[in-house]
Amino acid sequence: MNDGSKKSRRRRSSSLLYQEPLESMEHLSDQSAIPNLNANWVNAKGAWAIHIVLIVALKIFFSIIPGIQRDTSWTLTNIVYMFGSYLMFHWVQGIPFEFNAGAYDNLNMWEQMDNGEQFTPTKKFLLTVPICLFLVSTHYTHYDLTYFTLNVMALLGVIIPKLPWSHRLRVRFLSGHPDDRYLDEQ
Repeated sequence: MNDGSKKSRRRRSSSLLYQEPLESMEHLSDQSAIPNLNANWVNAKGAWAIHIVLIVALKIFFSIIPGIQRDTSWTLTNIVYMFGSYLMFHWVQGIPFEFNAGAYDNLNMWEQMDNGEQFTPTKKFLLTVPICLFLVSTHYTHYDLTYFTLNVMALLGVIIPKLPWSHRLRVRFLSGHPDDRYLDEQ
């Protein structure tokens, strides 16, 4: 093989799971130089209350739609909140600001919060809210098997990424392996 063919070859992974490597000393020093505005807001006053306000607003929204019964509105509230929570905390990586030289580009918001420490008060709260919402929505759906299945799938989809063993673990069936994206940019 010549050098040209080696550049065009892409690394293939047979696994859907990818463990994000630890940061280099350079990234760690970049992360400690400036506070992370993307993740520090979750510890501010009122940040916890916004989750309750969102849940109540979603419940009111789904309750005022004609033809939607109470059990369906609780399930929709649960699913929409869980989807939004997953999208915000676990899917999107990096930060929207360009002042830290890409120090957080490979971390999602959950991993950025509290400098990656597990079981801080904020993370405990954000772990408890989906569980409580699941219990309430399951109760108001009268433990119907269909609604229960939908609610438990939504709960598992948002709780599993929050557990310590899934820290820096990526499931990449939609966006490919990170090395492939890097090679595509070159």
